Amino acid sequence: MTSQQKKWLTRSAVVLAAGVVAMVAWQQYAARDGETGLVSGNGRIEAVEIDVAAKTPGRLKDIRVREGEFVTAGQVVAQMDTDVLDAQRRQAEAQLQQAISAVATANSQIAQRQSDRAAAQAVVAQRVVELKAARSHLARSTTLADKGFLSPQAVEDERARVESAHAALAAARAQVAAMEAAIASARSQVAGAQSSAAAAQASIERIQADIDDTALKSPRDGRVQYIVARPGEVVGAGGRVLNLVDLADVYMTFFLPTAVAGRVALGTEVRIVLDAAPQYVIPASVSFVADVAQFTPKTVETASEREKLMFRVRAQLPAHLLKKHILQVKTGLPGIAYVRSAPDADWPERLQVKLPQ
Repeated sequence: MTSQQKKWLTRSAVVLAAGVVAMVAWQQYAARDGETGLVSGNGRIEAVEIDVAAKTPGRLKDIRVREGEFVTAGQVVAQMDTDVLDAQRRQAEAQLQQAISAVATANSQIAQRQSDRAAAQAVVAQRVVELKAARSHLARSTTLADKGFLSPQAVEDERARVESAHAALAAARAQVAAMEAAIASARSQVAGAQSSAAAAQASIERIQADIDDTALKSPRDGRVQYIVARPGEVVGAGGRVLNLVDLADVYMTFFLPTAVAGRVALGTEVRIVLDAAPQYVIPASVSFVADVAQFTPKTVETASEREKLMFRVRAQLPAHLLKKHILQVKTGLPGIAYVRSAPDADWPERLQVKLPQ
């Protein structure tokens, strides 16, 4: 027997032995699940991750937490530098004061123009009286001239006085109109100054909101998973500073074949056994079943090919248990999730809920 034939026989024996071992393990596993009416899938414990990021670009001033530390909702976990924003706020406050002063100046101009209008209206009233008197004198002079008691020149003089009084009245009325226009202009200046003041106030509020946002707060209770940026570094708008895991939203993702996934409804009971703590059995419930299969073959033509389809399932852990055992909750731990193939079947003794005290 040649050396090549010996190698071939050795490799065949190894493959055959591995196949036998896999077959025995599968039969034992299938028999166990068949006896208890269970199906199972491997998975890992996961949790909702939250990125705490800067809203506006700037320099990171301080990190107030450490990796692995528990934080509460609303807790300040990092602080951005506010020197630039503080300067912008002072500038906006100065612009607001200028606008307020402009409003006061425009209001005083309105008061002054209204006073001038009152004086012009008094002049108009005076000119009306003068015109009336001049017309009365003209009428008397005309009557006397007709009777020969006054010369025609005296009548012409009276007529000139009437025209002069009429012109003076027109000028006084024009002055009143000018005062009205000045008042309208002053009022428009007031409106413009008030708009500038409102814009400056809005700028102050916007800048103050940006300043408030420089205090980066945790949106939920959770644990700091890792810190991305360090004090002194410049981060862009939306730049991540640190990452949190929400330990109130923990689940295991596993996969089930088509025949089983099609019968699993939302809310179905699940039992989880972790590799790191096999002595405990953790209760959970199905919160998600994918509507698209994973590991899909390129073409699905036969029943055997369809059996290869796997659907992603998520088992949600109860919030009250997570809160009670918050210090023991860790993500990334592998384990097995068990689901009853028959909803009315009882859980076997080995999968009765067992939790740490």
